[in-house]
Amino acid sequence: MASATTSAEILRHTSAFTSKLLSQSNLRLRLLSVLRRKHPTSEQNAIRQLNIAAETLENAISTSNSSNRLSSLRLAEKLLQSHPDTLFSSFLLSLLYALLNRHIEAAHSLLNVFSSDPSLARSEIAPIVYEELFIIHLLPVLQSFKEQRFRILSSLSSKSLGYDSDKKSRVEKSVVVSGTRLLSKMSGGQTSELKELERDYEQVLDENCRLLVGYFREVLSNENESKLTRPASPILQKTEKCDEFKLNEDGQSKVEGIELRNFGFRPTWAEGEKSVEFSSSSSSTKSKSRPFYPQRVSPKIFRNQKSRRALNAISANLNSGSELESSSEDNFSTSSESESETQEKNRNMALFEPRGSRIQKQKQLIYAESSRSPERVMAAGSDDLPGGGKCTPPKDFVCPITSHIFDDPVTLETGQTYERKAIQEWIDRGNSTCPITRQKLHSTQLPKTNYVLKRLIASWREQNPGHVSTHSDNPDPETDLNFSSTLAVLPSTSPNSVISQATMDGTISELRLAITKLCMSEILRESENAVLRIEQFWQEMNMGFEIQTMLSKPAVINGFVEILFNSVDHRVLRASVFLLCELGSRDKTVIQTLTQVDSDVECIVALFKNGLLEAVVLIFLLRPSTISLIEMDMVESLVVVIKKKQDDFLEMCSKPRTASILLLRQILGSSEEGIVPSIARTVGSAKAINNIIESLKAEWAEERIAAVGILLRCMQQEGRCRHTIADKAELAPVLESFMGASDEERFEIINFFSELVKLNRRTFNEQVLHIIKDEGAFSTMHTLLIYLQTALQDQCPVVAGLLLQLDLLVEPRKMSIYREEAIDTLISCLRNSDFPASQIAAAETIVSLQGRFTSSGKSLTQASLLKRAGLDKSYRTQMQVDQLSDTSKESEENLEEELAADEWERKMAYVLVSHEFGLLFEALAEGLKSRNQELHSSCFLSATWLIHMLNVLPDTGIRGAARVRLLKRFISMFKSAKNTEEKALSMLALSSFIHDPEGLNDLTSHMKDLLKGLRELKKSCILAVDMLKVFSDGNNSSIDWWNHTELVQVDCSAHGEVLSIVCFRDKIFSGHSDGTIKVWTGRGSILHLIHESREHTKAVTSLAILESGERLYSGSLDRTARTWSIGSEAIYCVEIHDMKDPVNNLVVANSIACFIPHGAGIKVHSWSGASKLLNPNKHVKCLTLVHGKLYCGCHDNSIQEIDLATGTLSSIQSGSRKLLGKANPVYALQIHDGMIYSGSSPLDGAAVKIWSAANYNMVGSLASTMEVRSLAVSSELIYLGSKSGGTVEIWCGKKLTRVETLQTGTNGKVQCMALDGDEQVLVVGTSDGRIQAWELS
Repeated sequence: MASATTSAEILRHTSAFTSKLLSQSNLRLRLLSVLRRKHPTSEQNAIRQLNIAAETLENAISTSNSSNRLSSLRLAEKLLQSHPDTLFSSFLLSLLYALLNRHIEAAHSLLNVFSSDPSLARSEIAPIVYEELFIIHLLPVLQSFKEQRFRILSSLSSKSLGYDSDKKSRVEKSVVVSGTRLLSKMSGGQTSELKELERDYEQVLDENCRLLVGYFREVLSNENESKLTRPASPILQKTEKCDEFKLNEDGQSKVEGIELRNFGFRPTWAEGEKSVEFSSSSSSTKSKSRPFYPQRVSPKIFRNQKSRRALNAISANLNSGSELESSSEDNFSTSSESESETQEKNRNMALFEPRGSRIQKQKQLIYAESSRSPERVMAAGSDDLPGGGKCTPPKDFVCPITSHIFDDPVTLETGQTYERKAIQEWIDRGNSTCPITRQKLHSTQLPKTNYVLKRLIASWREQNPGHVSTHSDNPDPETDLNFSSTLAVLPSTSPNSVISQATMDGTISELRLAITKLCMSEILRESENAVLRIEQFWQEMNMGFEIQTMLSKPAVINGFVEILFNSVDHRVLRASVFLLCELGSRDKTVIQTLTQVDSDVECIVALFKNGLLEAVVLIFLLRPSTISLIEMDMVESLVVVIKKKQDDFLEMCSKPRTASILLLRQILGSSEEGIVPSIARTVGSAKAINNIIESLKAEWAEERIAAVGILLRCMQQEGRCRHTIADKAELAPVLESFMGASDEERFEIINFFSELVKLNRRTFNEQVLHIIKDEGAFSTMHTLLIYLQTALQDQCPVVAGLLLQLDLLVEPRKMSIYREEAIDTLISCLRNSDFPASQIAAAETIVSLQGRFTSSGKSLTQASLLKRAGLDKSYRTQMQVDQLSDTSKESEENLEEELAADEWERKMAYVLVSHEFGLLFEALAEGLKSRNQELHSSCFLSATWLIHMLNVLPDTGIRGAARVRLLKRFISMFKSAKNTEEKALSMLALSSFIHDPEGLNDLTSHMKDLLKGLRELKKSCILAVDMLKVFSDGNNSSIDWWNHTELVQVDCSAHGEVLSIVCFRDKIFSGHSDGTIKVWTGRGSILHLIHESREHTKAVTSLAILESGERLYSGSLDRTARTWSIGSEAIYCVEIHDMKDPVNNLVVANSIACFIPHGAGIKVHSWSGASKLLNPNKHVKCLTLVHGKLYCGCHDNSIQEIDLATGTLSSIQSGSRKLLGKANPVYALQIHDGMIYSGSSPLDGAAVKIWSAANYNMVGSLASTMEVRSLAVSSELIYLGSKSGGTVEIWCGKKLTRVETLQTGTNGKVQCMALDGDEQVLVVGTSDGRIQAWELS
């Protein structure tokens, strides 16, 4: 029985193993891949959880930040401890505990691996630990099975193997028999017995391993070693019943003659296939018989033979796979025998040595012999070869410029071949001829690599491994070893399986032949068939590391590449790409070989773009730069791969869709801003979104994160895909990826979530937020809080915004650490002027928190605020552009969405303004002072929204804080606003203070600054009218409220009286008594005459413009009416109408014109030429036409309404007799806002009377003392033009009180008046030929 093992020994060996794994990422990742494959595929949730733990552990290993490492390790430990003990979880725990320096726990976890799957643990996972700890305790088991195997094989007589039994000799002869030959001579019963023995052997080893695991655990538990613990007796055989195992009776067994590598290791054989050696002697001394298992041929044997014979023997064995015959020289056998006996004696003596030194010697013996490979035997004998052992390369393999063997040969048009770098340098120096022939080169662009020559050179190098190249990019001599020699070190699938080895032998021979044809055949069809055969081997066989190494040789790789260049068979091309992918994923040197020649990469890309879609995996393995990917222009091909079903592709090391998504993400991560939008739109429009969404559930975290990046770019550029993503995406895997991701990837995930919740349906938004909050293995809010505390400054606003939205899913509580931290972060970022990008991001985040978005994800905050201010045109336009007015939606659903949006907005505004008693207002006020337009605009919008929301929130004193910090700022912005929308938003914010006594008082003190802007907005914004009413009700001083400033006065007396004036847009038209029409434009405080026309022969009494503004109409005493086209700088007469009578007071509609003729009545003239007389009994003094109704002011003081459609006449005011012998005509009529205004003399006490157009009741009058000859009415004021003195009185339309009097400076009559479109400028014309303008200031 083996001696006891100490806990120190166990810890030393397990710690050494875990340390090696932690330091070698390639080995670690390979073992993780093995464990994933071994895990039951039915347990998808468990696999996903273990993959997350593995990724988190990898992140801990790779990070240099100690706090991040500790956090990742704790997370991984929590994940693994929540998972039941399995092979995979135990392996991960052993690495985790090793990182945490908890070595005893690491050892226990590693022992669990041996307990879960002993066979896999000792063969693939931890063979070193098995050698160091287990095998010394299993010597009795090995000896027992050796004896049973000997019994089976010894039953084969020499005669059955083809040897004459009569030629026996007393001298033992060693016969080496091929495994294939031995198998062919066995009977069916012997074969079955041998296979059963091998199966039982594996099972017995498994049970003994589990038994030893229990023993090692007991040793580890006895930390102070106060109690001596010895291993239990080993199980030696499997019983016939119930698969039970039988122990050795005395717990011990003879171990003489055993060789550990025979059972515990995979031996490295000296020939291409395993052989069985047996003794043909009849000697009865069993102890002196040779071991009945394959033995290595000692290198000393070869050194004792003649060089040429040794070389031929090895070459024949390696290249043709022939068997090593037993008919060798006598000294061959004798030497082998004596050496074997010496080794057996040494091993027998070693059993009595102390355990530690014994194990060490055993391992040294095994490693020493395994290190003697046939390649080294050949190298050792090469010194005896003719020529001194240094092979001279053929001259055709050497560049004439560099004198070195070609690495990348190119053949010029002259037939000469040179090294690519050398001839390129020759050309770059300005030469344009061939260096040898001196012939002129027609093109200086070098051709493709001469692959035929390159392949021949590679083959020559493999056949001459002793040659040391004087110039090579790869100094590693291992890469130039002959691939045939690699076959000499193939492991068997089972260490003792003759049957399996024989099958492998035949396969290897065929594989060797296929590789030779691929590399050497000049016939394309043969090379293509070789590729298909190699692919078949790869698919059907469990290809080991040695075969992989053989296929990874540069010569073989170049053979595959040459197939890609020349073959047109799609099946062959797919097979070549498949093999290159499989090899490249396992061996980086393959990728290095492929990337050495640019044309190779270009060929692969061209094949991919032409439909060989599997090539995308190979392109991904080549790891091209982002710039190279953009230049390759293969986005459309990548999208095609993403859209295809995975069943259409070969089973490869990586899925083509995975590779496409990773490459597409790399392209979209480019800093080329002009490229990214177009690519994102291509992906979105190609309907590949659904398959990319599927990748969010991928097992590989890198693929999930890449899919997140693509979807994020698509939402940012083509926002309509947001609904599809939100509807179909599973967010739990994305949340799980967050823990093991890098900082940059974490922020991308958060950005993805932030964009995802910008949906135009509030209820759907909140559903997505609930998923983000509740799904995943860990608390999302806690995770975000931790990340927020370590995130970069520019990332903090987005993280804080998402955290705040998640916190707000429930009714705001009095206290929430998440909410407080999030709002504090937003305020801090907003105030930190050292990071302008962070300031802008914080302001934009606050704007988006309002929660209203278009279908493309754009914020509706501004549009919704403008709608509340009365400018709903912008909001309606936005809705139409985004097609939100879907008639198919139920009104109830729309109402529900609107209520949900209002509730969210209320909660969000409440928590923002309540934080630290309005501290956010102070930060926004600072942002409004910024000269950065983007920051200023976002702060302005945020402040407007929050101040406006104070109207619907409970008054907790916050309004006062907002007034102190922002009122003056908004008044200033209202005055300086450059457009109507900005002015309306400022007004909306200011309106929140008018219902607060203190706020109204502050606003009143700035009333003069506000009135002009409010008057400009009153036509389009009802809110402006309401504010004007509030100011008017609270103001008693007319002088302060109304004030007009004279702008300009122009003397036109040379053209007689000014009889008519009309304003249209930025132009003023005036009609004069000499028949002239003038066109003016107002620039600053000066009227500029831009056009003058005198086509009328007599006075122009009236001017009129249709509402559409298309035409100007003029009526004259020359009995004509003219139609004018209005140009930018002039008017043009387009039509002349003969009216038959002098035209006074012309009013027009679309198809008719009405005017006052020389006598009684009103003449209605059709533009077609017909006319008729209405109201013939009245002498009409003034007319106005509104909505098909004609209003007449008559000489007898009566007022009538005539419906032109029906001819019905209604009396508004009856006529009266002359008072005191004087008539009282109605000289002016105006209709405004449903009211009729009439102007006359003040004989009856009221110069102006006001009537309701609906019921003809008089609703008011103006007690002016002057005779009114002209009227102009605005929304708030009534302007009266007097008969004499050049006076214009201004009356308040609401209070009907006079507020101001204007003087023209002359004694002339004010004959006509007009207001501009904004009702800000009054223009008057007088009888003495003057035009004068005033502005309401």
